[in-house]
Amino acid sequence: MKLLFSHPAHFFSLGFGSGLSPFAPGTAGSLLAIPLFLALAYFLPLWPLLAVVGVSFAGGVWFCGVTGKALGVSDHGGIVWDEIVAMWLILAFTPPTWQWFGIAFLLFRLFDIWKPFPIRYFDQHVKGGFGVMLDDLLAAGYALVALKLLEHFYG
Repeated sequence: MKLLFSHPAHFFSLGFGSGLSPFAPGTAGSLLAIPLFLALAYFLPLWPLLAVVGVSFAGGVWFCGVTGKALGVSDHGGIVWDEIVAMWLILAFTPPTWQWFGIAFLLFRLFDIWKPFPIRYFDQHVKGGFGVMLDDLLAAGYALVALKLLEHFYG
């Protein structure tokens, strides 16, 4: 808990504390992303919202790099800013119902944990803050493709 407030980068990279969850911190961060997204989406139309996602990604490269260095592990499990930003990207293109948000959440967690090609490659070979953010961005891409296919056939 001391680390969380010791540097602003840690506060963000640890997902405002959600990354300190003793059980499934990545899932906790992904869940926190939903109400945060709803607050952002209430005030911002799509293009400014996507700009916030882009700035949050860029900031995340720095946040996650600083925290990874402080913890001595590039992609420590408590670093969940990458999950938060990736979920925001997915939710920006998800039909705004709890059912679709739930499906988007499950798809993202599936691809983030499974890490199909090339996600696993980049996860293993690209280090630092950019590597932390990149594998979740790719998992978000897979989740979006799967979500849009489901939406096409069942929406």
